[in-house]
Amino acid sequence: MYPSTTIGMNSRIGSFNHHMLIFSSSTFSLTSVEAKAGTNSDKIDQSVQRRTANYKPNIWKHELLQSLTSQFSEKKYKTRAQTLKEDVKCMFVEASDTLSKLELIDSISKLGLDKYFMQEIKEALDATALSNNTSVLKGDLYATALCFRLLRHHGYHASQDMFLDFVDGTDKFIPSPKVSIKGLLELLQASNLGGEGEDLLTEAGLFSIENLSGFGASSDNMLAKQVYEAISLPIQWRVDWYNVKKHVQAHEKNHESTKSKLIELAKLNFNLVQSSHQEDLKEVSRWWMNLGIKERLSFSRDRVVESFLYAAGTAPEPKQASLRKWLSKVINLILITDDVYDVYGTLDELEIFTNAVERWSPEEIKELPEGIQICFWTLLNTTNEMAAEIEQENGWTPVLPYLQKTWTDFLKSLLVEAKWYNKGYTPSLEEYLNNGWISSSGPLLSVLAILGVADRKTQNVAEYLKDCQQIIHHSSLVIRLCNDQGTSAAELERGDAASSILCYMREANVSEEVAREHIKSLIVKAWKQINGYCISCPPFLQEPAKYITNTARVAHFMYQHGDGFGVQDRETQDHVRSNFIEPIPIN
Repeated sequence: MYPSTTIGMNSRIGSFNHHMLIFSSSTFSLTSVEAKAGTNSDKIDQSVQRRTANYKPNIWKHELLQSLTSQFSEKKYKTRAQTLKEDVKCMFVEASDTLSKLELIDSISKLGLDKYFMQEIKEALDATALSNNTSVLKGDLYATALCFRLLRHHGYHASQDMFLDFVDGTDKFIPSPKVSIKGLLELLQASNLGGEGEDLLTEAGLFSIENLSGFGASSDNMLAKQVYEAISLPIQWRVDWYNVKKHVQAHEKNHESTKSKLIELAKLNFNLVQSSHQEDLKEVSRWWMNLGIKERLSFSRDRVVESFLYAAGTAPEPKQASLRKWLSKVINLILITDDVYDVYGTLDELEIFTNAVERWSPEEIKELPEGIQICFWTLLNTTNEMAAEIEQENGWTPVLPYLQKTWTDFLKSLLVEAKWYNKGYTPSLEEYLNNGWISSSGPLLSVLAILGVADRKTQNVAEYLKDCQQIIHHSSLVIRLCNDQGTSAAELERGDAASSILCYMREANVSEEVAREHIKSLIVKAWKQINGYCISCPPFLQEPAKYITNTARVAHFMYQHGDGFGVQDRETQDHVRSNFIEPIPIN
């Protein structure tokens, strides 16, 4: 059951004056906070032994970010892209059979172009969804699996019974020499769109992995890589936009001359979107620099670029510039407050800070250390300004109570973890996750996604939050579990609060390896719940559901190779360069 304590807002909104305490950013400065902190905060700072996470300094210089430019902002490139879109539309007519159309739709999606061809895709899938058209795929595992995956991905109610031709009387898939590696890979991808109770799809996944495992060590490096990627992180869990370059390269290596216009459009579109992202990143970096506070928060991660990386993966479309910026700011503040609770603040200070945010009042923070006061004022001012922007741009009103309530719940969950740490207490895995899905920050990101993309003419915010409870919970759970998989080793070394991995190790008396496998199984279960929601939700919820689900996808992306926020100079650095700095060369 989805916990109701975080999203239930109605009891608080009626009496809440959402215009209270709107502090202009022009009134907030480091100097004013220092004056408010006074001598008491200095005394506290000197008398308390504080921990440190020893995070590395930020590697992305503000000057470098401000220097980013792109030739693709010029009008001629947009004009060329428009011409290419018309050419690609003709490809739908030229694709004469069902499989050709499905492969074209798949290529368009993987190249990040589906938003331009939604009508053509809908018409093709509407026709394919009819039983007399899916029948032409019978006996072809690859075609059937591709059809199933695309139908589900685009919100159609495709049944797992599409695979009955490939199983025996006990619903076990029948091994056959006719089954190609291509078919097995596509079956594996399709199986990852299954919901709870869809046992045939679970069996499809097991059958695929069993038959593909031997190819992971293949002498064919390309094949081995495809198998590894499909098993370790399936398409359904991936950030589509951050894989566009890879798919462009794959199409070029395969010398697909019939898709030359499509590939050119993909390259051009990537560079046009990158140009838009560069401008947003520059703006977010200016916001962070203008606050003038990072030097006073030496205990915390300075990760504005990585925050933007997460935001852009969640909402990559150029039209979502505002949502991207709001997410970037919130994620940056999440990292700071997380470090306050994890390594810097004492339990008494954290209690005061949490109460002050819940009351949305600065009166209680006067005795706190300067660093924590700075964190409070930044959170307060940024949230107030963001609420006003959302109201102005998207028409929601009021907004502030929802943001304040979700921030309060997030901080309360961090406080619970801080209390566990101070007591030396390791909770059961269930107890940990009942709190951990909230401390993942997923609900905060989800509320912003709803405020950013949902149609206010259909429902109010409270109704959206109620209808999205299930997907918010399970997406947040994925974020928590991915975070733990990527950061638990460093956190154990620092002596931080227990993660899901340590909780299960102690509860079940198992090794770290066994615990990690168990956590992976919980991620799979959470994704089945997400899939089930996306299959069954009404059309007006599909847009918010997409962006909420994206928050979970980016968690896989950020933590697949370790701590993508804490450690900048490995995979994360490559991702930033590839997606925000280096365009795709166009001949």
